[in-house]
Amino acid sequence: MCKGLAALPQTCLVRAKEIKTKLGTLLQKPDNAIDLIIPYPEKQEKKPEKLQKPTPEEASQWRESLDRVLANDYGVATFRSFLRSEFSEENIEFWAACEDFKKTKNPMKMSTKAKKIYEDFIQTGGPKEVNIDHVTKDVTLRNLVDLSSATFDLAQSRIFTLMEKDSFGRFLRSDMYQELIK
Repeated sequence: MCKGLAALPQTCLVRAKEIKTKLGTLLQKPDNAIDLIIPYPEKQEKKPEKLQKPTPEEASQWRESLDRVLANDYGVATFRSFLRSEFSEENIEFWAACEDFKKTKNPMKMSTKAKKIYEDFIQTGGPKEVNIDHVTKDVTLRNLVDLSSATFDLAQSRIFTLMEKDSFGRFLRSDMYQELIK
């Protein structure tokens, strides 16, 4: 044991070991490639509903805030398409995954979704890693020990702010949006 840990009270060390055990289970790499292919129980796929294009008046209300865009299915699809053109689609995907996670009530499904969100978006080197600071990553990792609908709130808030301050203005000036308000 290193000198730094020896100075800590025994209760802290015991608690740290408990947290390490819980996180170890959550962050465990699958032994089998099939675990990566089928992360959720099989569901019958629903045909996506055809999205209703907003009127120019409705679309012009999106200027008020990013919340307005994200409250509209067509707005989300259009904003996602714009972010894809800017190579930052992972931000809206992370936001949507967090929204879906918040609606989940079943603890087993919550655990599975939390692991997938962490591995895809938060974990360093993840396939769709979002741009968040290390403090937010640490807080989110600690939140994974005791799952709740608020587990990803801080990280989701940071990404929302990033989209709002960075991408939203360019979206409003984009040809994609300008076509909707004509």
